[in-house]
Amino acid sequence: MIMQQDITTRIYSDAETTLTLATELPSWSLRHGWLWRQYPTLDWAHTLMLVATIGQLAEAENHHPKLIVSYASVIVKLMTHSVSGISDKDFTLAQKIEEVVMHSPVAEDVSLSMR
Repeated sequence: MIMQQDITTRIYSDAETTLTLATELPSWSLRHGWLWRQYPTLDWAHTLMLVATIGQLAEAENHHPKLIVSYASVIVKLMTHSVSGISDKDFTLAQKIEEVVMHSPVAEDVSLSMR
């Protein structure tokens, strides 16, 4: 099956991306054409849980980030390859990752990331 490119996909300029990040995802940045975020973790076990969580979110969105995994951190990079730029798909997945990873129950200050 050949996938057709959606010709209506909006590609964000660097200025639009930077503004959107500042207002909607302030912990993320634009680096070399990618949405970029590093999540520090407590240890390898937490890193693996974080990678698995991000993987599930990416599968649900059918949009797959580049992950750079080390002992106590995960770097997430997003870019829509089919349009060679930043699209709504990237912002949507970044927002979902941020919401899930940084979720902390009110009674406890615990999240998958150290912030």
